[in-house]
Amino acid sequence: MAAPPARARADHDYLIKLLLIGDSGVGKSCLLLRFSDGSFTTSFITTIGIDFKIRTIELDGKRIKLQIWDTAGQERFRTITTAYYRGAMGILLVYDVTDESSFNNIRNWIRNIEQHASVSVNKILVGNKADMDESKRAVPASKGQALADEYGIKFLETSAKTNMNVEEVFFSIGRDIKQRLAESDARGTEPQTLRINEQDKAAGGQAAQKSSCCG
Repeated sequence: MAAPPARARADHDYLIKLLLIGDSGVGKSCLLLRFSDGSFTTSFITTIGIDFKIRTIELDGKRIKLQIWDTAGQERFRTITTAYYRGAMGILLVYDVTDESSFNNIRNWIRNIEQHASVSVNKILVGNKADMDESKRAVPASKGQALADEYGIKFLETSAKTNMNVEEVFFSIGRDIKQRLAESDARGTEPQTLRINEQDKAAGGQAAQKSSCCG
């Protein structure tokens, strides 16, 4: 009897590793909490090292287990987080629509991704805190769309506070990755991202255990 495909497991068809990337304070942890737990917290806790949560979703009749890693945005942690680019299938680039510097730094984060992540990694640009009063907005949606168009990636504005577009962001990148993996299956090529479990245990297990936020 033939062994099941490497990607198939009893509880899911695909395991997809996502990263949340962006400056400190843009709301990455809040987006992760809102999506994984359906909750929102206004308390600000600077992520130390790495935290990840898992949520299984259904896309086009397939069960997709999303393993979402929240990386610290501070410059001093960037050398730690670079190891976590390896094996990432999708990256959410997050900025705060009320903080122009966090938007301008997206270019730096993209350079970081190009240096450390797989060439085939899917990316989506996320303008968070879109619920804020328009008088506080520093980055118009048109500017976010223009940057996304420049890099050929999707763009959505979100609010972890009101749950605006949070599901849509994760489902959108999940669907794009699933399609890419399905196409690679059809070609008979096995992407290296299949071995992310082993990579995570070797590179990130200890860091994840130390995080007090792990669910």
